[in-house]
Amino acid sequence: MSRPDWQDYYLAIAQAVARRASCPRLAVGAVLVKDNAIIATGYNGAPAGFPECESVGCEMENGHCVRVLHAERNVLLHAARHAGGVQGSTLYLTHEPCHECAKHIIQAGVKRVVFHGAYRSDPRVANAFAFAKVQLTRSGLKGA
Repeated sequence: MSRPDWQDYYLAIAQAVARRASCPRLAVGAVLVKDNAIIATGYNGAPAGFPECESVGCEMENGHCVRVLHAERNVLLHAARHAGGVQGSTLYLTHEPCHECAKHIIQAGVKRVVFHGAYRSDPRVANAFAFAKVQLTRSGLKGA
């Protein structure tokens, strides 16, 4: 067994975090790292204290579940609440961020985004993800 590099290590942790996701439509995991230390993790799920999709079903609007917070938002909110900010951090994700999450990532001050794979091969969302990549690149983020 070979020792993984840091990127593979954090991506593997993001995959483990994704197993906590409570929406059956897609399990997404996020790991926020600063100075080579994990400062927060997040997965897609309902806000604290609200019923989860796995127990009451998804709440669908325009083909998307609106019951859950995306993993990216959860990790940023958790870091803001418990870790003292994310300025200059790296975000590791199981899937590429949507355009809404891309805006939150940029505004939070994350400096680098690394994701394992594409969100899904769904032509309805392809333009949104292309837009997210453009936003991340324009903001100066590395690895987008």
